[in-house]
Amino acid sequence: QVQLVESGGGLVQAGGSLTLSCTASGRTASTYAVGWFRQAPGREREFLGTISWSAGGTYYADHVKGRFTISRDNAKNTAYLQMNSLNPEDTAVYYCAARGALISIQATVDSRSYNSWGQGTQVTVSS
Repeated sequence: QVQLVESGGGLVQAGGSLTLSCTASGRTASTYAVGWFRQAPGREREFLGTISWSAGGTYYADHVKGRFTISRDNAKNTAYLQMNSLNPEDTAVYYCAARGALISIQATVDSRSYNSWGQGTQVTVSS
């Protein structure tokens, strides 16, 4: 399995920006793509976007497209989630997850398609 560690969470004012990191170790060769999810108290786990490890192709959920940007640094085995124009609705625990194959869009947005998960990092947006 691949191990994932998120970092970069914290407190930010509404309208501000924050960038999260997801560093992979272990069986990284088995990883095709990394996805970002979040979960707020009382809410379902929510798909944000995904990036393929090799080509860097991205796919975003409609509700974050234009505000969130996913990137990766292959040399560092790290994926990033850049979040702009944050609002209190973005307050949640943010997770990265790895999957080992190219899959359909329908499967990509499903958390059950991912094999490994990080521990999560808290993002709190104040207003």
